[in-house]
Amino acid sequence: MSDRVISIIFFVLIIALTLGITAWASRQNKSTSDHYVAGGGIKGWQNGLAISGDYLSAASFLGIAGAISLTGFSGFYLSIGFLVAYLVVLLLVAEPLRNLGKYTFADMLASRFNKPSVRSAAALSTIAISMFYMIAQLNGAGALIELLLGLDYVLSVILIGILMTVYIVAGGMVATTWIQIVKAGLLIAGTLALSLFVLAQPSIGFNPVNLFNEVESQIGSEMVVPPPPAGLVAGLDVISLNIALVLGTAGLPHILIRFLTVPDAKTARSSIVTATWIIGLFYLLTPVLGYGAALFVGQDAIAAQNPAGNTAAPQLAEALGGPIFFAFISAVAFATIVAVVAGLVVAASSAFAHDFYSNVIRGGEASEQEQLRAARFTAVGISILAIILAIPAASLNVAFLVALAFAVAASANVPVILLTIFWKRFNTTGAVTGILVGLISCVVLIILSPNVMTGPNPEPPLTPIIPIDPIFPFVYPALFSVPLGFLGCYLGTLLGGRGAEREREQGLQVSYDEIYVRSITGISNIEHEIQEGAPEQEPRTT
Repeated sequence: MSDRVISIIFFVLIIALTLGITAWASRQNKSTSDHYVAGGGIKGWQNGLAISGDYLSAASFLGIAGAISLTGFSGFYLSIGFLVAYLVVLLLVAEPLRNLGKYTFADMLASRFNKPSVRSAAALSTIAISMFYMIAQLNGAGALIELLLGLDYVLSVILIGILMTVYIVAGGMVATTWIQIVKAGLLIAGTLALSLFVLAQPSIGFNPVNLFNEVESQIGSEMVVPPPPAGLVAGLDVISLNIALVLGTAGLPHILIRFLTVPDAKTARSSIVTATWIIGLFYLLTPVLGYGAALFVGQDAIAAQNPAGNTAAPQLAEALGGPIFFAFISAVAFATIVAVVAGLVVAASSAFAHDFYSNVIRGGEASEQEQLRAARFTAVGISILAIILAIPAASLNVAFLVALAFAVAASANVPVILLTIFWKRFNTTGAVTGILVGLISCVVLIILSPNVMTGPNPEPPLTPIIPIDPIFPFVYPALFSVPLGFLGCYLGTLLGGRGAEREREQGLQVSYDEIYVRSITGISNIEHEIQEGAPEQEPRTT
């Protein structure tokens, strides 16, 4: 049996498994609650697995391993930032979001600012962030299928986009959740197996220190020692990158929506703890994968297959385990992309259908069937747009692209989330201004940076999208765009004057004291609680 046939068999098995889950889920995907948040009945351990399956994307499995294999320890910064970010989510965001939200990130804001402008701005932000993230995942999918099946990159991206659309249109969040749970199990098993293959090599002897020593002696000390920043701009870029990674997770729509799939805040908190252990275990193993690929595949071979290093992990599996193990690891990487893109499409289509179409265009009068149709049509449109935008990004590292999505999330969403919970004077004008300033400033800085304006002779992993020397010298914009997001919130609130007080008088804003208590306790109507002595909870179906 040829290597190509083995790869196709594993590939077909993964597709069959995910389509089977989708077919089962489609029978339960009957209401907007099912489609958006799986009916809110997901258990804590299930959601923890699903969060890790949603979060451990192609950037983690393909991009970080590739970055470490080509650039050394500097690629490990991404792992550290991705992991530490969950402390911010656990301590500041998970419980308040579950207590204040219903289906989407915008629902949390609307619990305090009941105006269409807030929902419109939040929906725009959600779609923009999801699009950045989807481009990265489709980029990894194209490189992977090109290596695995020999298909052209463009055709690979199109096929993945079509498959993702099927999952969401038919199965909604129920299918997405179970695909993510299965993917998390496969990814941890595959990563552990591949790490053991690396550590079992005679020169390593199951001693990670020997791995680092081998890399240092064969490739150079610059691979294992963090290099000093080459100048002020490079040093500030490292700070900017870590700001984006640490804060960005708390603003990612496809992660935020996962806290709304559980029945209460306690379950949301427990799911974060479960996810953090799984994610932490995975990221501890990424240096083993990256350094193993550099040693046993070779940097030249990795760069020859994919200049950004996105195929380093599958190439390592082939070098150490042969064609069957290569096909298995590639199939795991494909399942990784399937799960993450499904979550992104759900988040983006829900934002448009629930927040913009139902609550802004239809004024809250859209029926459930109308919302479901809108969500499904939006899923198709978002998939098509992501495919179009992913095609010119073929030579970019997946982890690098995801870091830009984190910067947008940290700039546009995080300031508004935190100030909604913790600032009494915050008003609608501040919320809308903060989202738009953070979003627009971050996207504009990315366009003006070396990410897009790469000059006439760019160096990898950059590609000449616009062959003009960059105006903004930093690769990562968060150092500037995140403070601009907070500044937009502050100035918008000041410009709104007595906006918060007027909105409360008009019934357009709930009192801050009520929001604060609700964000901590989950009590949705304080006066009712005092009078009745029993919590008023929204019914949530399983």
